[in-house]
Amino acid sequence: MSRPPVEVVRSLVPARMDRLPWTRFHSLIVIGLGVSWILDGLEIQIVSSMGGVLESPSTLHLTSGQVGAAASWYLAGQVVGALVFGRITDKLGRKKLFILTLAIYLVGSGLAGLSWSAWSLYFFRFIAGTGIGGEYTAINSAIDEIMPAKYRGRVDIAINGTYWGGAALGAAASLVLFNEDIVPLHWGWRIGFFIGPVLGLIIIFLRRQVPESPRWLLTHGRAAEAERTVDEIEEGIRSRGVELPPVDESKALDIVDAGRLSYLQMARIFFGKYPSRSLLGFTMMATQAFLYNSIFFTQGMVLIYFYDVPLDHTGYYFFPFAVGNLIGPLVLGPLFDSIGRRKMICATYVGSGTLLLVSAWAFNAGLLNAVTQTALWCVIFFFASAGASSAYLTVSEIFPLELRGQAISFFFAIAQGTGGVVAPYFFSRLIGGADNVDLDRLPLTWGYIIGAATMVIGGLVAWRFGVDAEGKSLEDIADPLSTAHRADEPSTPEPTRSI
Repeated sequence: MSRPPVEVVRSLVPARMDRLPWTRFHSLIVIGLGVSWILDGLEIQIVSSMGGVLESPSTLHLTSGQVGAAASWYLAGQVVGALVFGRITDKLGRKKLFILTLAIYLVGSGLAGLSWSAWSLYFFRFIAGTGIGGEYTAINSAIDEIMPAKYRGRVDIAINGTYWGGAALGAAASLVLFNEDIVPLHWGWRIGFFIGPVLGLIIIFLRRQVPESPRWLLTHGRAAEAERTVDEIEEGIRSRGVELPPVDESKALDIVDAGRLSYLQMARIFFGKYPSRSLLGFTMMATQAFLYNSIFFTQGMVLIYFYDVPLDHTGYYFFPFAVGNLIGPLVLGPLFDSIGRRKMICATYVGSGTLLLVSAWAFNAGLLNAVTQTALWCVIFFFASAGASSAYLTVSEIFPLELRGQAISFFFAIAQGTGGVVAPYFFSRLIGGADNVDLDRLPLTWGYIIGAATMVIGGLVAWRFGVDAEGKSLEDIADPLSTAHRADEPSTPEPTRSI
């Protein structure tokens, strides 16, 4: 029995999006989507500063291991959320998901402020993690599909880096929340969990103004809607006196309905068609996750136990650390578009790993104090922050559009599951907390060495298998699965319909 004819739609939507200049529309996208990262950083920094607070008998009286476990539960939630919502965002669209996942994240964060035991805290942190895991997939997909090719690298890296703007605010807030002369200890940590949900209500309204990704619409049978969306964007630009150059017809794509992919088909694409890109994505995500989660979630305990920093003073050290992480993507981000992805990824990964090795030696030798340790962390993560942000950019742009959300979720989940979830608990055990009477530095030194080695490995893999994606259209980096010549054994197609 013959199969029905396959309709082919010819469209210039991707090429029209890539030739746009920077406009107020793109600024709206950055604000509407990037602010979520600020909230995430704000909350995580406050939670990271709670390490000593939650061990107090006047709060939840956790052990250092339980503090690390709370972080691991949050990261485990991110893994589940990424896997679940990554597949949904490729099916239902970017916009629906980045509103839904934000709502889940804010509810989970608020409920964490009502925790009464270690296990209730674990549960609510897990819920919040599922929301932010979904955020990573939907937002990175939308950003890369909407931004013009020449700006995509710097914008994606900068938006992921805004996490640290929130972390800097969280560090400042912790100076107040965990100062018993200002806020009672048993209330400060609960208020810290409520800040994100209150501010997040504003973001939901901002995101309602962000349109669905035209590229997603085009490849999901909604080509006319995709064209109308781009028409509206261009009309807004021309109304401000900006002339847009015409788009060459040779850049048109012939699109068919590729249908929904099974998990087996996805595996064949990842590991059969793109094995080196899959290795690249996994390695970049796993190595940066291990480094960040190992140091970031235990930084407060290191300052308190090894450098005798008072609990309510740790924010003074977190603030410059967060600022260094914020400046890195902003300063280095444009170089990923000019010098190139592969060179900059290798430089930031290997550079941060090498500097961490130096700091591990100095830490073990007792040459550092709280100020110099923090200064070294600032320099290390100036580079590591840009590298970590580029991991999300890389995974988002090197696979076909129809798999973008699932690619991010897949590699994010594997990376967090293998490196991220384990790291906070592992490093908190190396520190030992109050149970480590002698404060032996050697176990934590070896932890730092392992973290440094993973980053160097990530950089070398990027140098060998990296993709020179700078300035290129997403469709030139990886053909959409729905392009006409990739349809599965099509029957005689109907005449191409241009819209």
